[in-house]
Amino acid sequence: MTVHFKQVTIVGVGLLGASFGMILKRRGLADRVVGVGRSPDNLKVAAQRGAIDAFEQDSATAVAGAELILLATPVDSYAAHLTAWKRVLKPGAIVSDVGSVKGALVARMEALLPGGVHFVGAHPVAGGETSGAGAAAPDLFAGALCLLTPTPNTDAGALETVRRVWDAAGAVVRVMDPFVHDRILGAVSHLPHVAAFALVNALTDLQAQTAEDGTLLDYAGSGWRDTTRIAASSPEMWRDICLENRDNLLRMIDALERRLQRFRGLIDDRDGAELEREITKARDARRTMTTAHDARRRLP
Repeated sequence: MTVHFKQVTIVGVGLLGASFGMILKRRGLADRVVGVGRSPDNLKVAAQRGAIDAFEQDSATAVAGAELILLATPVDSYAAHLTAWKRVLKPGAIVSDVGSVKGALVARMEALLPGGVHFVGAHPVAGGETSGAGAAAPDLFAGALCLLTPTPNTDAGALETVRRVWDAAGAVVRVMDPFVHDRILGAVSHLPHVAAFALVNALTDLQAQTAEDGTLLDYAGSGWRDTTRIAASSPEMWRDICLENRDNLLRMIDALERRLQRFRGLIDDRDGAELEREITKARDARRTMTTAHDARRRLP
């Protein structure tokens, strides 16, 4: 059983928000989709691509009458958005999101909303290094995980409605405690992004030190693109993710630093045998993780 809305408002019509709007429109899940954003040009692109029916830069006007409001902006902006328009929300409205951090953020959002309005945390694990409505795609979430993060205060009906929306989008929906979410995503998403940012900046430093050797990228192979692709992600979004998931991320950076120091020590000691064992361990672990992950994704 699918759901249907008279009006959905998407606050932040970038890659994720516009893709969500395309799905709502193409699958007949909403009669009207309204977009909110800072860039009139991006909002026009979203309208041209069929992601939204109309757009507003005044968020209070846009959310009035909406049954579902999707926050698709940097997580640090959520509180300001809710404070600006929570009083005009209709009773029974659902506010959800696509943020990569949950934890205490979900409780803060619940506390900000008036009685009779429900918050359901959601995180579709999809996207890429591109941004904006021009990069949106109606199949972006097909086969992707979407993690719902209810708390004891989450309304059961609202949770089920959000689940059905993401089911209709083709996502594989799982329910997870918001704090567990941040520990897991901190390890498999947030830490790799920080590592990629640091790697690119380190190579930039090396480029400055070896200017006489030409542009380093002239000699780069696929390894450069494979390991740094995610460094092209939104600075604003990842700034907020790092700060919101600070405690988890600091512990994970410590773990990565210990591993880097391990490699540094082995290289410094010219310990080829142990170095090979460390590399073999990483290769085998990756193969095992990938095989297990692929097998789980094939399960009905």
